[in-house]
Amino acid sequence: MGSLISLAQQSYPPHPTWSANDIPDLTGKVAIVTGGNTGVGRETVKELLNHNAKVYLAARSTAKAIDAIKELKDETGKEANFLQLDLADLLSVRKSATDFLVKETQLHILVNNAGVMICPKEDITAQKFDQQFGTNVIGHWLFTQLLLPALFAATDASPTQEKARVVTVSSSANYLTKGLDFEAFVDGPKRRTYEIWELYNKSKFGNVVVARELARRHGDKIVSTSLNPGNIKSDLQRNMPRWQLALISWMLYPVSYGALTQLYCATAPAVADLNGHFFIPWARSGKPHPDAEDPQIGEKLWTWLEEETKKY
Repeated sequence: MGSLISLAQQSYPPHPTWSANDIPDLTGKVAIVTGGNTGVGRETVKELLNHNAKVYLAARSTAKAIDAIKELKDETGKEANFLQLDLADLLSVRKSATDFLVKETQLHILVNNAGVMICPKEDITAQKFDQQFGTNVIGHWLFTQLLLPALFAATDASPTQEKARVVTVSSSANYLTKGLDFEAFVDGPKRRTYEIWELYNKSKFGNVVVARELARRHGDKIVSTSLNPGNIKSDLQRNMPRWQLALISWMLYPVSYGALTQLYCATAPAVADLNGHFFIPWARSGKPHPDAEDPQIGEKLWTWLEEETKKY
């Protein structure tokens, strides 16, 4: 019941007290935003550029990414860098991380923003994982693991001992599941018994679990947070039937609001002391599903991710 009350409260957040204007100067800092070509990700890239970060826009579609980079340059006067990344293919994830590490030795901000929602049941990743869990959780987990050397290096090089930040975008959907079912994350009979909404909910629950476990394992070098960006109008709803979208359209906020909380997690000095925390709209510390904070669940998911990804 408490999770449902929290969910309802987050659907109608108070007016934000923190804005993109409060982002400190990011000169000299390197950032990656996954899914940065559209929606909340694009808005996040824009504000990081506006505050002088060197930003890598990671996306699957080269054409869409290049278009976004051109538009962002017109809007900000600054140019993002394209990083090819298909989170639904672990070989692409490995290549993307390698490509980045060839160009940069330090990474100060990683925003794991990209995601898919309610994909058709037949959609699976290149390695035959559920499309939603594979993209939202597995792909991002491996990408982050491969980038740890650059994240650690950024922390070590900081004259003020400022830690690198990893921001993982979850959702209010993390409250709407009973937890993880590892058989459901690999294509097979068990997965097909689940509704696509429940598989999405489990992926967003998994995002919170991974972010907290990352903080537990590497909190000496990284500030790892997760968040609910709010109910935002974006391409994430592209798979929703029109009648469903019409029903909820009145409660959706613009992407500028959706980017606020992840920008806060990525840049606000106050977050430096809030490792492992979950944030809610708009830029407020909150609480996720209570089971997502269970360290035993975190350990189990982490071990499973290590085993599944080492095959590729």
